[in-house]
Amino acid sequence: MSGAIAVSNESSLHKDLGLAAEVPGTTEPAQSGLSMVVFSGDLDKVLAAMIIANGAAAMDLPVSMFFTFWGLNVLRQEGPVEVKGKKTMVEGMFGRMMPRGPDHLHLSQMNMAGLGTRMIKKEMSKKHVLGLHELIKSAQEQGVRFIACQMSMDLMGIHKEELIPGIVIGNVGSFIDAADKSRMTLFI
Repeated sequence: MSGAIAVSNESSLHKDLGLAAEVPGTTEPAQSGLSMVVFSGDLDKVLAAMIIANGAAAMDLPVSMFFTFWGLNVLRQEGPVEVKGKKTMVEGMFGRMMPRGPDHLHLSQMNMAGLGTRMIKKEMSKKHVLGLHELIKSAQEQGVRFIACQMSMDLMGIHKEELIPGIVIGNVGSFIDAADKSRMTLFI
């Protein structure tokens, strides 16, 4: 009797956590995949997110990355971009103050006025570690879904035209739907 209870509890726990538990008598497909919230615009954190996303995609797992607030800066194009409509003064200020694209992100620790960022990029190159541009391109080529948060874009005055190609614009529901279908969810 206690063995049946343990199996039942374990199955329930796996189901509650979204894990693929084999439950006798069911034919439900196992959930798989990875969803991430990329909240940070720090170089080291975004590198980690992209490395994890590329690894999961290489293992044929579906991957969705939801970029919000400072994470949106990763998706911004490098140079000035023509946008439809006019930006407000605050939107223009945000646009000038925030980093524009992967090359302008800084380390979260030991940045030292940009010296730490230059040092880590040099070490990455020397040790043949892909840079952020290459990791983003690789992720897109492997089918990683990049979702930009519409609400954060509105708050920060970022227009769709300012983002790199291939970005889906979505809301929190887009992320929750992806997370609901995923086995793993990370917040970076």
